[in-house]
Amino acid sequence: MKTSAIDGDGVSMECDALVIGLDAEGKLGSSGVKADQSGGGWLSRAIARGDLSGKRGEAVLLPSPLERGPAAFLVVGTGDATAGGSPAGAAFEIGAAAMRRLADRARGEVVFSLSDVITGEANRRNLVCGAVAGTAGQDLYQRERKLHPPASVQFAGFSETSVREGTIVGEAMNLTRRLVNEPACVIYPSSFADEATKLGEACGLEVEVWDESRLEQENCRALLAVGRGSARESRLVKLRYQGAGDDRPPIALVGKGVTFDSGGLSIKPSDGMLTMKCDMAGAATVLGVISAAARLGIKENIVGLVGLAENMVAGDSFKLGDVLHTRSGKTVEVHNTDAEGRLVLADTLDVALEESPRGIVDLATLTGACVVALGVDVCGLFTNNRPLLDSVRRAAGEAGEPVWELPMFDFYAEQIRSKVADIKNVGEGRWGGAITAAKFLEEFVAGTPWVHIDIAGPAFADNPKPMRDAGATGVMVRSLVNLLENG
Repeated sequence: MKTSAIDGDGVSMECDALVIGLDAEGKLGSSGVKADQSGGGWLSRAIARGDLSGKRGEAVLLPSPLERGPAAFLVVGTGDATAGGSPAGAAFEIGAAAMRRLADRARGEVVFSLSDVITGEANRRNLVCGAVAGTAGQDLYQRERKLHPPASVQFAGFSETSVREGTIVGEAMNLTRRLVNEPACVIYPSSFADEATKLGEACGLEVEVWDESRLEQENCRALLAVGRGSARESRLVKLRYQGAGDDRPPIALVGKGVTFDSGGLSIKPSDGMLTMKCDMAGAATVLGVISAAARLGIKENIVGLVGLAENMVAGDSFKLGDVLHTRSGKTVEVHNTDAEGRLVLADTLDVALEESPRGIVDLATLTGACVVALGVDVCGLFTNNRPLLDSVRRAAGEAGEPVWELPMFDFYAEQIRSKVADIKNVGEGRWGGAITAAKFLEEFVAGTPWVHIDIAGPAFADNPKPMRDAGATGVMVRSLVNLLENG
């Protein structure tokens, strides 16, 4: 799908569909007013009848009554401009909802005419990002696809910069979503590493892949233990983007990459296992973010690290009661093999420390407990450093992606103390599980400024919304790009 910026409002252009806006008060944007007047008030009559809504994200496609110009008009609700929340987030939803409605069948040329409704470069960039993201879904293997990207999308009155940057971030989101939506027979540790290598070649990233022999040499014994029961070998991938001077310490992005999680010997029920291809969403997010950073030319040094393993059941599976010697030297007693992501991250975080980062942000579909606490639309934040957390929260607020901080009181750390090893991989009982998991990870950052983002709820959706398909969501890609751009 090609995207571009054009001058004018597009109302007289020959195209398959022109997207126009309608606000919460029933007022059309300037292009809608022009189209309404050209057709003798046809849109005004539809609004008066209640056929059209200005509720944000609602989109109605109408065949054009005009002799010339667009074959159809898509009227998309833009909502209340005075309502709270993020204008950039609202713009993303509008763009995604409009394009998702138009992607129901193959179309040639689509034009967005919303320049008087969506103002400001950041908001326009997010609308473009939403439009790009709205063309992709989880129908990867259906003979008759449900979503069809148009051949080209033009944005009337937008700058080339906002269109180019929005397209890059939207494509990064779709990269993340595709990797997560792929089945575990397609994306497993070595094939994920291959995807990362191809991405590095395309984006000019330095990529280093550690195979099992290297992981053994590096004493990544916790990561290897998780993958021991699988026929698929484990991997660790390091991606480096150098956008600033050599004297600037990097930001480290660390992702959990459990490409399938059966739970191991602490096996999950079938219903809980069905979508566990998504347990590598943190790793996929790291790839999406660093690819966007490289293509945008962000003036920042970034190192992305993803630990990749498949948690399966076999005669060689790691067991409850095992004591694992992590790369950092700390020992971990295993109380639950379904608390495996934190073991993968333990070694991956230790590798990140060798980069002397000025901050670490990790992403993981880590705990069902975070979903219990915050629901399926909010990411949990945990930190040892207030300024870094405030930066992450501000970046997420700009993107309109909801996040919420959970406490990290010292007494939670007592719950992961082991009687036979330094720590154990779960807390005491069911309560505070997202926090005790974060306290476990904190053991492996050696005081480096660090934010853990638990994306277990928002990373994968059971049901569609007007602005996106069910399946992988690409949550936090836009937020972390904002973080890196903000410096």
